[in-house]
Amino acid sequence: KMFQHEVMTDLVLRLTSDIPAASFDDLHAGQRFSIGSILITRDAAIDFASRYDPQPFHLNDEGGEANPVFNRLSASGWHTAVMMQMLVSEFTKKLGLHGLAGGGVEALRWITPVFPPEELLVDLEFVTVRSSKTKPERGIAVMRVIAMRGGREPVTEFVITGIFAR
Repeated sequence: KMFQHEVMTDLVLRLTSDIPAASFDDLHAGQRFSIGSILITRDAAIDFASRYDPQPFHLNDEGGEANPVFNRLSASGWHTAVMMQMLVSEFTKKLGLHGLAGGGVEALRWITPVFPPEELLVDLEFVTVRSSKTKPERGIAVMRVIAMRGGREPVTEFVITGIFAR
């Protein structure tokens, strides 16, 4: 029997409108972009948790209130990370990059809980940008991505590597 799943519904991703066109070779370490925002709604948080992270504190108010860490319904950190990655993907496409593959996740931190409904601003910094040593037609970029409450307080951060066409 084949595994089937429905695409998450109720996703709200807002990509920044003033993203410049660039090639991979235009990028450099230290470049920072405010790439947009994600909105974690209550319904989407519960839907995601029921499918992928069915912890009581992600599923309903009672489960959240019973947990002394959260004291209320909390969105899954995986949900936040997935939405951040979706925004990163849209950003790199709009920038003009042709993504070939992911090269891994070096770090993922859930710094503070996300309590829906909550809109988070997302920033991206290119940590390293270089040509592949074995395939010069490919570029490798390490990116630090941070979602922030109110544009100031970090809630989720990850460092990922992407492989791009040059």
